Amino acid sequence: MRNHKPVYIVDMSRTPFIKAEQGPGAFSASDLAVAACRPMLLRQSFLPTELGEVITGCMMPSSEEANISRVISLRIGCGKEVPAYTVQRNCASGMQALDCAMKDIQLERHDLVLAGGVDAMSRAPLLFNSGMTAWFSRFASSKNVAQKLKTLLQFRPQFLAPEIALLKGLTDHTVRMSMGQTAEEVAYRYQISREAMDAYALQSHMRAMQAQKNKSLTNIVPLINPSNGNVIAIDNGVRADSSLERLAKLKPFFDKPFGAVTAGNSSQITDGAAYMLLASEAAVKRLNLPVRAKIVDVAWVGLAPEVMGLGPAVAIQKLMQQQNCELNSIDYWEMNEAFAAQVLGCLSMLSQEGQVQAPTQNSSIPQDKLNIYGGAIALGHPVGASGVRIVMQLINALENNNAKRGVATLCIGGGQGGAMLIERVSGEIV
Repeated sequence: MRNHKPVYIVDMSRTPFIKAEQGPGAFSASDLAVAACRPMLLRQSFLPTELGEVITGCMMPSSEEANISRVISLRIGCGKEVPAYTVQRNCASGMQALDCAMKDIQLERHDLVLAGGVDAMSRAPLLFNSGMTAWFSRFASSKNVAQKLKTLLQFRPQFLAPEIALLKGLTDHTVRMSMGQTAEEVAYRYQISREAMDAYALQSHMRAMQAQKNKSLTNIVPLINPSNGNVIAIDNGVRADSSLERLAKLKPFFDKPFGAVTAGNSSQITDGAAYMLLASEAAVKRLNLPVRAKIVDVAWVGLAPEVMGLGPAVAIQKLMQQQNCELNSIDYWEMNEAFAAQVLGCLSMLSQEGQVQAPTQNSSIPQDKLNIYGGAIALGHPVGASGVRIVMQLINALENNNAKRGVATLCIGGGQGGAMLIERVSGEIV
């Protein structure tokens, strides 16, 4: 078993996850991050300027948010002397930020680190295609009127066809497959039916709706839409009217003639931010900080990009080996729901069974211990933030059920997986 210096989660905060509608959302990525961080920092007994660093996971910051973590740190009052950097590991960017913070605390570089993730996916840009970019370059380098006129005559209407950054970002260019197509591949390999996917998706919505009703999820900061004054207090992608009948009517999206992966059994395009305050044991004692949990260990793995959705299963296996423990020693699990097919494929892989027929099937991870408050199919998947959101949700599950240990895990575009072991801490650290 690997033993490291303890790294404590002393506080956490996130925005509601906002489902992308028509057009760019009301908040930039840095707006969302600031909204999540400010209330959390105001609760602390120390000043933001006392932080050692700020680390942010983000996949698609805007052109005005280069090294978005530095933009955020300055906006939340950390001052000029607190360093900040941005990390990117696709869907696990937020978890990578937590991992980086953990390592810096263990190496005694810092005692207090603000780490999290954010993405405003609704604001993903449209890009000029290569033809337009080359034409612009030729026009800009033209040295006289004659050359500029010649270049103008070379313009073609197809140069105006944009490239959609969001679709590009959700495509693995080494295997020429979108993330949805990789989910279809997982479904094919594990014989996961459309009915099983839709049943799992419905379960995600129902659990999320019940969690909202019961107020099971804490530290969600309401937002006020600046354009209309409406308050956004909860994750607004949750569908109370979802049903198997409605889900069954949706057509396959990624393999339109033959597939089973639809918009209904996939995660949503979403805007959101989630952050945590991490502290060393020395800082906890010195500042008398309350402690929610501690990060015990992290595992990262690689696998074939065409089945990237199986990353959680491989990462869980590695994590269990590192800790020399069994799956049944874990009280609760959070697995990011990029696609229902991907979650069910991971359960099948872990249970070493050939087929998954329904979300209630017995497996090595019991369904009543997995994503008990719903997941990304209902809540949404702002890529940079999801790795932190699932850790937050895991801590809520441990606290609400007086449990001890949990694992948060994600699949990662490009063929990777990540898993983090969390232990709940109750009482003071002495």
